[in-house]
Amino acid sequence: MQSTEQETSFLSDRILALAESQTIAMAKKARELAAQGHDVINLSFGEPDFQTPQYIKDAAKKALDDGFTFYTPVPGYLDLRQEIVAKLKRDNNLDYKPENIVVSTGAKQSIANVVMSLVNPGDEVIIFSPYWVSYEEVVKLAEGIPVQVKGNIEHNFVITPQQLEDAITSNTKLVMYSSPCNPTGSVFSKDELLAFARVLEKHPNIYVLADEIYEYINFTGEHASMASFDFIKDRVVTVNGFSKGYAMTGWRVGYIAANKEIAAACDKMQSQITSGTCSIAQKAAVAALKGGKASADEMAAAYLRRRDLVLDIMKRDIPGFKTYVPQGAFYIFPEVSSYFGKTTPDGNVINNSFDLSMFLLNDAYVAAVSGEAFGAEECIRFSFAASDAKLEEAMARIKESLAKLK
Repeated sequence: MQSTEQETSFLSDRILALAESQTIAMAKKARELAAQGHDVINLSFGEPDFQTPQYIKDAAKKALDDGFTFYTPVPGYLDLRQEIVAKLKRDNNLDYKPENIVVSTGAKQSIANVVMSLVNPGDEVIIFSPYWVSYEEVVKLAEGIPVQVKGNIEHNFVITPQQLEDAITSNTKLVMYSSPCNPTGSVFSKDELLAFARVLEKHPNIYVLADEIYEYINFTGEHASMASFDFIKDRVVTVNGFSKGYAMTGWRVGYIAANKEIAAACDKMQSQITSGTCSIAQKAAVAALKGGKASADEMAAAYLRRRDLVLDIMKRDIPGFKTYVPQGAFYIFPEVSSYFGKTTPDGNVINNSFDLSMFLLNDAYVAAVSGEAFGAEECIRFSFAASDAKLEEAMARIKESLAKLK
């Protein structure tokens, strides 16, 4: 089907080969069912259910009243980059200058800028798996070759330094990972990151993209950054933003911290695609950083309570879901393969996690995302960024629907 489409379509091979984000696709299906009058509980989207803190909203209103309605510098307003520099020093003990910072329209654009600036056709990009859905597709857009290195649920999906070493070839250009991880909630300790850094120290032509967007939703009490190791810092690009920790998803503000050459390359890339990020959103981001992380800590405490709630229910009431304990972010990624091969009441066979997620959407009206999208087809991702009541109701519906499978 796809090859015929590519032979006859006027669209580019690039767009025909690009997969739609499954998180966005599932959210779309959930909205369609809701529009039909169904009471859908959406646990598919990686979005905080909290409002942006009021002091941040107030700063945006002030920026509008103060006339910040014009084009912005491509890498971001200087005052925002200065606040990011201060944040990186305060929270991560990382020393950068404003020239090392590029602000983008969300961390997703930051990631795309980095990959497009570093990866040539045929370059291999090692991706710690399970991984966020867009990593592979962005690498493919850059005509790179994604190489998955997979962790398992028995070890909280954390890979080993030896696995990293074994995956490296003469064509490896970049390593990508997130910590805390989407979709697993795994968190790399400082010792684990140091072990990876020591492996990469032997390969001076390999760069690292460290996605730290969930930094403030960390239940371990300590966040570690690969860039904190001086011997590899110049080869590490740290990606972060405001969507998760400050509940600013719709504001679309992300950023990188990198060596001057990589930052300049991302600036150049961005100048031809979007130019500078929204002026009002940037001023709101300045206020967010100046306001500290008290609001983020409050949200993280709520996520921790919700994690424990969902884990308790899954262990007690949902047989066949193999669980672990996420250490950060707001997802649980249980292994669900015990349901593969079972049959739905209308006679359809559950062949994989996509089939199971669609069954839960259509029967329980609970939206989740198939693990295939994250490089782990045996799992399903559930977000616990929802109210306690909705989480309890969702788990009850899932239990009832799964009991129908034979």
